[in-house]
Amino acid sequence: MATDKESEDKKVSTPVPFWKVVLSVMQASFGVQDRKTRERDFTRGNIKAYIAAAIIFTLAFVLTIGLIVKLILANVG
Repeated sequence: MATDKESEDKKVSTPVPFWKVVLSVMQASFGVQDRKTRERDFTRGNIKAYIAAAIIFTLAFVLTIGLIVKLILANVG
């Protein structure tokens, strides 16, 4: 039977799946990330995964905004 300390150690050593990293980056970028997720990110997260997810999200966000502006300007003028 695992004690609370053993289960906590196992939880800390388990890496965060990439889809949760992406979700966490999206939540953080809009300022809606909760405390529990932020603590998980700092204790179990891999910095390289968060940097990659942040770069991908930023590029996608900028390209989406650019596309929306382009479509609006094409329909206006």
